[in-house]
Amino acid sequence: MSAANEYTLLDSGNFRKLERVGNYVLVRPALQALWKPQLPESEWKRADATFIRDESGKGEWSFNRKLPDQWLVHVHKIPFLVRLTDFGHIGLFPEHFQELDLLKKAISSSEEKPFKCLNLFAHTGGLTLQLANAGAHLVHLDASKKSVDWARENAQAAGLEAKPVRWIVDDVRKFVGKEIRRGSTYDGIILDPPSFGRGAQKEVWKIEDDLSKLLSDLEKVCSDNFSFLLLTCHTPGITGLVLQNLISQVFTKKGILKSGELALKEEKGPRLLPSGSFCLWLREGIKLA
Repeated sequence: MSAANEYTLLDSGNFRKLERVGNYVLVRPALQALWKPQLPESEWKRADATFIRDESGKGEWSFNRKLPDQWLVHVHKIPFLVRLTDFGHIGLFPEHFQELDLLKKAISSSEEKPFKCLNLFAHTGGLTLQLANAGAHLVHLDASKKSVDWARENAQAAGLEAKPVRWIVDDVRKFVGKEIRRGSTYDGIILDPPSFGRGAQKEVWKIEDDLSKLLSDLEKVCSDNFSFLLLTCHTPGITGLVLQNLISQVFTKKGILKSGELALKEEKGPRLLPSGSFCLWLREGIKLA
C-alpha cells in the first residue's frame, strides 16, 4: 500500500485544513484552526480542489484540475470511496479511527462469539467495516438512505460485502425502542450523533434534548458480555468531559472511562487539529494502553 493511497493532514491554519486524500490534495474548512499555517500559501494554492462554504452550511468546490467523481483511499488497510459533496464532506472521517485499536482489542479478547456490535448514526461505514473485518457482527444504522447506500458500496469496494453486516435505514430512537421490546442485546455500541437531524420519517433529533434518553435506552440492549460504548461528537461546546459526565450519569454499568478530543496530527511536527470529542466506556480488564 503506497503512501499516495493514505489520508494525510498536510497542514492547518486560518480556519482551513490542507489534506492529501489518496492522489489528490484538498482544502476544506476547519473552524478550530485559529493559528497560522506552517506551509507557505503557494502550497495551499496548488491544491486540486477547495471547498468554499456559504451561509447555509452548503457551498461549492473550486477546482484547479478535473477530479474523478469518486476514488479509493486506503485507511487502516481498508479502501473507502471518497466523493466531494455539497456540504464539504468526502465520506471519510479519519478522526473516528482514533480509538480503533482498543475496540479491536475488546473484540479479540471477548469470550463470547460472535461479538455483536451496534453502530448508530453510522454514516458511510468507516468503523463498521473496520470492526466487521476484525470479526464482529454489525448492525449498521443511519436515517439517511444515501449514507447507508454509500456504506454498502464501501463494503463492496473493500471486498467485505460478505461480512455479517445488517444495513438498516431507520430512526435511531425508534430502532433502539424496537430492539428493547424484542429483547435484542449487543456486546459493543458505537454512536456519532449529529447536533441536529431528521429520522427516516422526518423525526427531529436534537442532541441536547435526545442524547441522554438514548444512552439510557442503550443500556437496556447491553449483553452480559458488554465490552464497549464509543460516543463521538462534533457539536461545538460538547467536550469529552461533557460526554464523560453524561455517560457516568445515565449509563450505570461499571467500567473504565476515557475521554478527550478527537484530533488529527499534521504530517510534519507535533501539532494536532481538534476534530470533535469522544468518550469511550470499556469493560474492566481491557487495558487502555
